[in-house]
Formats: sequence, structure tokens, C-alpha cells
Amino acid sequence: MPESTGTKPSVLFVCVHNAGRSQMAAAWLTHLAGDRVEVHSAGSEPGDQVNPAAVAAMAEAGIDISTEVPKILTVDAVKESDVCITMGCGDACPVFPGKRYLDWKLDDPAGQGVEEVRPIRDEIKTLVEGLIAEIAPAEPEATV
Repeated sequence: MPESTGTKPSVLFVCVHNAGRSQMAAAWLTHLAGDRVEVHSAGSEPGDQVNPAAVAAMAEAGIDISTEVPKILTVDAVKESDVCITMGCGDACPVFPGKRYLDWKLDDPAGQGVEEVRPIRDEIKTLVEGLIAEIAPAEPEATV
């Protein structure tokens, strides 16, 4: 992505409360891309804790987000990111030239049980896999 600087791409997931969708997306990206991508999440009105149903759904997939905490969205966080992704929740990011902005339309897991959160978790994984293919594809293995 930012090839001119030689640094890895940075992605910011934004959702109003930073307690469900954006936390799951950040966890998937970290899990699937490893250190190939810098990952952050934030919200304009962060909740008190990450949604327990999101924590449970991600645990089923082998990813622990139980120690994550919702964070406030700052102008600097957007400025320092290459890609800013809102989660279909109506939150908006400050707009800066040269940034890529996406809006993923996802159901809100707030107030839902793990049964209802699983399909949201799985949809986020699919979207994250597509994002990785675009911004940080795996290096081809060397042939001997």
C-alpha cells in the first residue's frame, strides 16, 4: 500500500461504540495478516466494554478479544491510517487526501446473543480476507 515510504499499511476500523464490529474486524485483521498490517480501532462514543457476545463469538474462532477496551476516535488516528473503514454504523471519519475510505454495511451485534453475532463475525472475516488480498498479500514462497 504505502510503497513510497516502505512501511506496512495501517488500517483503522471505526464504529460508534468501538465495542463489537470494529473490535472483531481489528482482531480478524491482526490474526490473519499478522505483522504485515498495522491495525487500530476506535469510536466516536466508545462503550464501557467490548460486547460480551462479540468476545464469545471470536473465542469460538480461537481469537481472544476479552482484554480489548473501546477507544476514542481521534483526528490523529485517521491521519496516521492508510485505510479507514466504518462499519455501517453511521460514524464518520475526518477526511484527508490520500486516504482510502470504506464503509462495510454490517448488522449491529449490540444487544444480540452469540447465535446472532456469529454470522456478523463470519461476514467480517470474509471482508477482512478481501482487504488483506488488496493491501498486504502474502509474499510468494521462494522456490528452490
